[in-house]
Amino acid sequence: MTSPAHMTCREFNEFVMDYISSELAEDVRDEFERHLQGCANCVRYIETYKITVTLGRLAFDSLQHEPPAEVPEELVQAILSAQRNV
Repeated sequence: MTSPAHMTCREFNEFVMDYISSELAEDVRDEFERHLQGCANCVRYIETYKITVTLGRLAFDSLQHEPPAEVPEELVQAILSAQRNV
């Protein structure tokens, strides 16, 4: 996929996973980051996405690890409950 001239939020969403894993081509990454500079909603989205990835990893890790402080307790409990039901 080529980099759009002005990335929309919908297009931004298509690139999130590759951005997090540092797999975007430089021109697409630059456009992605320009979009982040002007879109508070996408900034919140990517922050939430990163937390979700971290919690997903923790769910399969030892239960002795504590989740980051900014993670809502309800989300932690939902993940732990789902893990016990597997």
